Amino acid sequence: MQPPQRLVVVSNRLPYVLAREEHGSWGLKPGSGGLVTALHPVLRDRGGIWIGWPGVTEAVPDVHDILRAAGRQVGYSFVPVLLTTEEVEKYYHGYSNEIIWPLFHDLQGRCDFNPEYWPVYVGVNRKFAQVLAAHSQAEDFVWVHDYHLMDVAHHAREDGCQAHLAFFLHIPFPPPDIFMKLPERYALLNSLLAYDLVGVQTLRDRRNFVQCVRTLIRNARVRVEHNLHVVQTDDHETRIGNFPIGIDARGYAKRATAPEVEQLVRAIRERYPNRQLVLGIDRLDYTKGIPQRLRAFANLLDRFPELHNRIQLYQIVVPSRMGIHEYDELKAEIERLVGEINGRYSELGWIPIHYFFRSLSTTELLAFYRAAHIALITPLKDGMNLVAKEFCACSLDKESVLILSQFAGASAQLGRAALMVNPYDVEQTADAIYQAFRMSPGEREYRMRRLRRNVSTQNIFWWVDSFMRAVTDKGLRDFPILEEYIPEHH
Repeated sequence: MQPPQRLVVVSNRLPYVLAREEHGSWGLKPGSGGLVTALHPVLRDRGGIWIGWPGVTEAVPDVHDILRAAGRQVGYSFVPVLLTTEEVEKYYHGYSNEIIWPLFHDLQGRCDFNPEYWPVYVGVNRKFAQVLAAHSQAEDFVWVHDYHLMDVAHHAREDGCQAHLAFFLHIPFPPPDIFMKLPERYALLNSLLAYDLVGVQTLRDRRNFVQCVRTLIRNARVRVEHNLHVVQTDDHETRIGNFPIGIDARGYAKRATAPEVEQLVRAIRERYPNRQLVLGIDRLDYTKGIPQRLRAFANLLDRFPELHNRIQLYQIVVPSRMGIHEYDELKAEIERLVGEINGRYSELGWIPIHYFFRSLSTTELLAFYRAAHIALITPLKDGMNLVAKEFCACSLDKESVLILSQFAGASAQLGRAALMVNPYDVEQTADAIYQAFRMSPGEREYRMRRLRRNVSTQNIFWWVDSFMRAVTDKGLRDFPILEEYIPEHH
């Protein structure tokens, strides 16, 4: 009897991470981030496997039992990759987030090219590959995710992994003149070409990747085949395609109608009955353009005083990488700007910016999405930006406006119906907010209908299916929901 085909996901972190509970024992809490949000509904109840770091460097004696119990609840298995404190520091904080993250976001001035980071990055990727080889079968479809794990494929092949190996990069891929600054550029590009399929978010990212291959890999032959580029190196072929990631739009829309969400939406709107609410929501990161956005809002208040007392900015910043100097400096700058703007423009009964520095519950997040009249999503550079898509999915009344950075990957899909801005252009961003504020109900509805149609059609399941079909003749339907994995509460 042929073993069942499984979807095997490999990412830096598991979707559930270990955490100390009040009485000192270990438990699990849901992880955060766009990847977890996107892929959980795809894997749920299919009996697949998710391989990743469980989030702690301490020894947890019953880690496998804890993860096994959690897997039974959600309908797929968790396999941990255990990392030391030094590995997390040099592979994750170091190579991944002090070199690759800023470089791939065109911010090479923020890179710390410490030569100690690369060997640890390679060692951790080898460790992931060993766990993958031990837990995969030739029939599986293995999907490795993001910039932390670009070096997994050739180690997995060395360890005898026979499965299809595909990789998806969630962040932008830089053009050759920026990628060439990476000391390990040849090794990293060859690592990516060990995969059967490399997926990126946008056509621009794909062109950049192909240009880097043509520039740096001498024996590479590149051809176009259907909607893909195919790179031939020696006896291996790698397909390269762009696959913009989606969300579970129907799931977001359904959860946005929950009674507790409706109640909070009413409370927010009733508190500000004659004001339009502008929403900015970001993880604390220098790529998100938060200071530039705040300066644009100040410019709006300065140039259009008739908006005073009629508009309100909710700026939510979710804590990230606390204790790292650059992020602490960014937090201080944001708080200084909020203080200055509120100090300058506040009136009796009106404070222009409400600033939150904390994580939101799901109910709060959905309520803010629904209550906002304008979403201000202006990253300096972003692979995709799922917040923009989540906002559209939750805009059930179709009376809100999306203002979107032209440097977000989502602009390729949503740009025609959103108001597009260059986040470095403070006056243009302020003008876009003013345009959104004055936009007629009819135009708002027309634009939001188009945005919602896009995020509903090109959703997470469409993304997975199109990605899998690019490397194999099978799609998501060939990985059916398995009855034995359906939890009792279904």
